[in-house]
Amino acid sequence: MAWRIGGARRAFKKNNHFFSSSLEANPDPFRSSLPPSPVNSVLGTSPVNSLTQEKQPTTLSSSTHIDNPLYRLFTENASSPSLASKQFGWDSTSQGGSIYSRKDVQFFHSSSFSASPPTSSSAVERMEAEEAAATVEDADILRTEDCRVLYSRTPSPELLRTLFNLLLVAYEPMVDLSIAVLKSPLMDRSFFRVPTLWMVKNSVYEHFCAGENVAEASKTLQRMWEQGLQGILDYSLEDAIDNISCDENLRGFVNTIQTTRELPQGSVSSACVKITAIAPLTLLERVSELLRWQHKTPGFLLPWKQDSLPFLSSNSPNYHVQAEPSPLSTEEETDLLLAHERLDRLCKACEEANLPLLVDAEYSSVQPAIDYLTYAVALNYNRQGSPLVFTTIQTYLKDALPRLSLALEASSQRGMAFGVKLVRGAYISRENALASALQAPSPIHSSIQKTHHCYDSCAAMMLENLSAGKGAGAVVLATHNFQSGRVAACKAQELGLVKGDSRLQFAQLKGMADGLSLALAHAGFQVSKYLPFGPVQQVIPYLIRRAEENRGLLGNAVGDRNRVRTELRRRLYAAIGL
Repeated sequence: MAWRIGGARRAFKKNNHFFSSSLEANPDPFRSSLPPSPVNSVLGTSPVNSLTQEKQPTTLSSSTHIDNPLYRLFTENASSPSLASKQFGWDSTSQGGSIYSRKDVQFFHSSSFSASPPTSSSAVERMEAEEAAATVEDADILRTEDCRVLYSRTPSPELLRTLFNLLLVAYEPMVDLSIAVLKSPLMDRSFFRVPTLWMVKNSVYEHFCAGENVAEASKTLQRMWEQGLQGILDYSLEDAIDNISCDENLRGFVNTIQTTRELPQGSVSSACVKITAIAPLTLLERVSELLRWQHKTPGFLLPWKQDSLPFLSSNSPNYHVQAEPSPLSTEEETDLLLAHERLDRLCKACEEANLPLLVDAEYSSVQPAIDYLTYAVALNYNRQGSPLVFTTIQTYLKDALPRLSLALEASSQRGMAFGVKLVRGAYISRENALASALQAPSPIHSSIQKTHHCYDSCAAMMLENLSAGKGAGAVVLATHNFQSGRVAACKAQELGLVKGDSRLQFAQLKGMADGLSLALAHAGFQVSKYLPFGPVQQVIPYLIRRAEENRGLLGNAVGDRNRVRTELRRRLYAAIGL
């Protein structure tokens, strides 16, 4: 224990020398480039203008605070990544002293900076080595380990709540118990529901969601804006079963978009929609089967099919359909036309609000229909300037890169602005189970390394397309993976893409990978957080689905926990004069 505390003291002294010297030159380098908050007039608050000056650390005794439980909380090592995280790579990247490779560039993150002048040849050699390491680190424009700068505008109580929630969702038995409770019939009884909803709101809901109403969402967006972040409004709805529920969901989506007019101007970057919420799931499955059969049998005619972009490649799997499907009935064709009209109405609402629309990707069994509907409406709304409608491509699928290439080339030939959001994907268990049941190979890459490579390749393709000016377009890089964010940021800089360019945005879920979000924002990129919005009870199904889909991701937020713990420990040392 004495050795651990001594090591912590030495590392802290060196880090504090670096931070104090850099922050004296510019106490808040990010704030100097941040535009005035657009929300002060709404909430009557003012952003923080400078960092609080703190005491320099003094010598830490090897016996100091050994038995202090609060001290142990800040010094305990985080748990190792879960098996699911290692297998599926839910955005896990080691930090501190790790080497990251990208072609001919290596990024080394060193936590040590010498504060003393050299006094011997060995000291000179050590300083030269440290300077070389620092020079290599300069190639990494994110600086994700500068916790004092990353969390400079985050108060300690908020950091403590963040750490508590991250530890909570990392404990899988607690996640299982919470899901069981929220699905329990007892939730229909007010004596059980009311206290349960209170606990949910003051823990995971507060951590992952924007708020129940406009006032709460405004406060959330105010805090995010002060950190250089925007929001993506996510009206959290589950699959629709008929036209009645589709129409009801559409009204909810449109109301959410109209709500942005009451929110601080510029605080919301885009809206998002699940097609399965505005078109019956069974209809999408039928349409997907017919589209796959037409792709497999080019002479097969679909009289209801509208103009669209290519969304299936020669690599796309066809095991979902074993024989020629029956044609759509008159009623199904009417339902499909209604789905087109609902999506069109949603796009019109977004166009009036000047708000891009991100169409989420979903299960492979319905993805062809989702892509078909998305590209059909995009041809009408993405004709000029920046795209209004963004499709989503899941790069854990083996056919992701060729499908992106086909759509990008077709949109360029037709003079269409192409918008895409890149994600890794969240339906691994479901996809593998379906493929296994049909005795077919999994559509998902066989290793997480291949998924990482596919994601980075798709991102590079879009960045190079934007840089070369081959056509109007934009990309949203939705990732919690630090390495992918780092590689994309370096690639953008290498290609000369101007930081703050609206054609390139990064995105993460609220409450996840906050260190990456803040580092990207501090580096000058546009960054948004997905914000579920609405009453707690309405959002609960969304929270359950996110918990079930992202078990590995939630449990493997080791980097976030370590960064928050490091900053809290630094503040504790400063407060007690160590």
